[in-house]
Amino acid sequence: MNRHVLMLVVNRLIIAVITLLIVSFTVFAATEMLPGDVAQILLGQAATAEAVAGLRTAMHLDDPAIVRFARWLAGLASGDLGTSYANNLPIADLIGPRFLSSMKLAAATAVFSVPIALFLGITAAILRGTLFDRVVTAVTIGVISVPEFMVATSAVLIFAVYLQWLPALAFANEVHSFGELLRVFAMPVITLSFVISAQMIRMTRAAVIETLNTPYIEMALLKGASRRRIVLKHALPNALGPIVNAVALSLSYLLGGVIIVETIFNYPGIAKLMVDAVATRDLPLIQTCSMVFCLGYLLLITIADIIAILSNPRLR
Repeated sequence: MNRHVLMLVVNRLIIAVITLLIVSFTVFAATEMLPGDVAQILLGQAATAEAVAGLRTAMHLDDPAIVRFARWLAGLASGDLGTSYANNLPIADLIGPRFLSSMKLAAATAVFSVPIALFLGITAAILRGTLFDRVVTAVTIGVISVPEFMVATSAVLIFAVYLQWLPALAFANEVHSFGELLRVFAMPVITLSFVISAQMIRMTRAAVIETLNTPYIEMALLKGASRRRIVLKHALPNALGPIVNAVALSLSYLLGGVIIVETIFNYPGIAKLMVDAVATRDLPLIQTCSMVFCLGYLLLITIADIIAILSNPRLR
């Protein structure tokens, strides 16, 4: 790795850290603006003003916002995620099992959707202008136009209500066999795959077409290289950076789509936990869940950028 490439990677990592700090401030400020008094919500409407004031003091809610932000950020940096307001349990204990459940759903979606999307995107680029390319392009545009909640709701109505092939709710803790695993993950994975596959196909197709239009590909054609050799030996290796970016950006949509999917299918993941925390105004839990999503998104984008830098032959 030469010095220029190393500096680009280091700069990208510095930008990621700065972005994470900005995001943490934004998340804290957004949760602070949620309506309602946390102490009043926890104690109920029948609580006296003295009890509410005492709880606010005990929970340090009367401290200045900048002091609470600094305390929260220092806790995150030291690995202390804090304590849930709603049930007085460590947030790490609440998030741990839910995070694993969400990772299982995300992994199943990635394993199912990424190979299909890459195959369709690369094939459509190679067969550009053919009937296959036009059909793939039309279908992806149609899929992108449909929101996730519509796909999830339609899947429930068709496969759970009318056909009764699959359960309407995804109880991941009740899986004891491979068949039950398929039944539990089928509709959430299909819904999320609709969310990410279409974007991945479009971006992969665009990246490969851009590479195929470069002068060195034209030179390889003039030299008589076979189409297979041009695609496998020249186009795909040089399109690796944009393709990885397409995969990372598409997988980052999981972070938004999983909130809707886990809510509709009652899947016990971290997104469902955050939605429940919003209902109870559990600010530390909301903040931590939001930071997990933001960190995941930032991690995917940073890894994609670094791979794009390392795979760029001009930089090497």
